Amino acid sequence: MTASSCPSFRGDMVNDFAFDAVARRPDPQRMLRVYHQSAATLNLLRAFTKGGFADLTRVHQWNLEFVATSGEGRRYEVLAGEIDRALRFMAACGIDLDAEVQLHEVDFYTSHEALILGYEEALTRRDSLTGDWYDCSAHLVWIGERTRQLDGAHVEFCSGIKNPIGVKLGPDATPEHALELCRRLDPGREPGRLMLVSRMGADRVGERLPPLVRAVRRAGHPVVWACDPMHGNTFTHESGYKTRHFDAVMREVEAFFGVCRAEGSGPAGCTSS
Repeated sequence: MTASSCPSFRGDMVNDFAFDAVARRPDPQRMLRVYHQSAATLNLLRAFTKGGFADLTRVHQWNLEFVATSGEGRRYEVLAGEIDRALRFMAACGIDLDAEVQLHEVDFYTSHEALILGYEEALTRRDSLTGDWYDCSAHLVWIGERTRQLDGAHVEFCSGIKNPIGVKLGPDATPEHALELCRRLDPGREPGRLMLVSRMGADRVGERLPPLVRAVRRAGHPVVWACDPMHGNTFTHESGYKTRHFDAVMREVEAFFGVCRAEGSGPAGCTSS
């Protein structure tokens, strides 16, 4: 290591961002802090979603002030008013709203990239009833664009767990590679098991995505297609920070759904993150 070089920053979960040899040294205590902070966050979300904050009767309280004063916020208030009207109509029809649990709480699910395999493996448990293995760090875990090698450790790990799995596909992904990922990660062709996530960029999705969708559909793999425009349209600002142009993000989303419709997947099998 020279005076102008340093080990890579691997994320706050592993080492420090500071350009310093000591700071860049992997620190296992960081994984423990990540685990405890994640657990605290999930407990807070669980308290909100199961403790009354998700109650439909509180629909007018779900907007922050800066959103409420925007055009989107005003459209939201119109929708919230319609929900109020529907609830009043249900009550007038004799439905006991207090007894309808689905009106007062919701289930929520978590997802993240299974990047640091040491962390994911430590949180993997075997179901005592079925014998299946689950990564308990999240409900759905995904494999990134840079770690989706067919002979790589990330694909191997995810092929052995029963969680729903996602895979990011960039503009260099080929139909052959996508099909082999489907075979490795969902050999039983189980609906809902596999999500293929397009992160092509607004200027390339219309050209690069159709052959992938077409090949997977013709092979009969029941995947969910998702769009990740936030990563596909990243650039570095003159300030040195990575960012995205909002219009590029929206163009990619629109092009993505256009490809899904044209290739016969339909909106039901497509989503945007």
